[in-house]
Amino acid sequence: MNSVALKEWASAVHALAGGQQIVLLRKGGIAEETRRFELKSPSFFLYPTYEHQREELLKESYRHLVTETLAEETASGGGTVPLAVYAEAADDIEIRDLEQLELLNPYHIWSGQLAAERLRWKAKEPLHVLLLRVYVSDAAVSVPVLPEYSGCRSWIELADIPPAQQWKPVLSDSEFEQRRNEILSALGR
Repeated sequence: MNSVALKEWASAVHALAGGQQIVLLRKGGIAEETRRFELKSPSFFLYPTYEHQREELLKESYRHLVTETLAEETASGGGTVPLAVYAEAADDIEIRDLEQLELLNPYHIWSGQLAAERLRWKAKEPLHVLLLRVYVSDAAVSVPVLPEYSGCRSWIELADIPPAQQWKPVLSDSEFEQRRNEILSALGR
């Protein structure tokens, strides 16, 4: 395992870890070095963030994830975050129009309005749809929140690689491939 981590809303990390989705929609953070999103590594930890997630930005059936993750952050004191989710990017699909994005609506937790806003932001850049093979560990490692991890950027380099753990796939190989093929088919790929 490498020391690369992708920063993502804690609610989305929970949805990935729970098998509720295999999709992430990425445009990149305001402070990206390249000014756009790039897949820095084919595999990475998911580093949960809390500051921008709000219930109204998720579909109604997933809004509870915001409350749950904010409670977890409060319980930790905000000085650490759990690293219990690792992912491999099976696909990095570029979406440039609202029609294609709307085809993905059944496959993610975000409200249609938020998804459309992500597409429109930095309109010249594509929205990256990452299809992720997700793994979880029963033994989450708490890592300190360091100043170099802050800011609106997608990727961070962890100061210390978490110790070796047992990682198990959230979905079986066949279940993952079925969902992946369903999404690719919906997009006409």
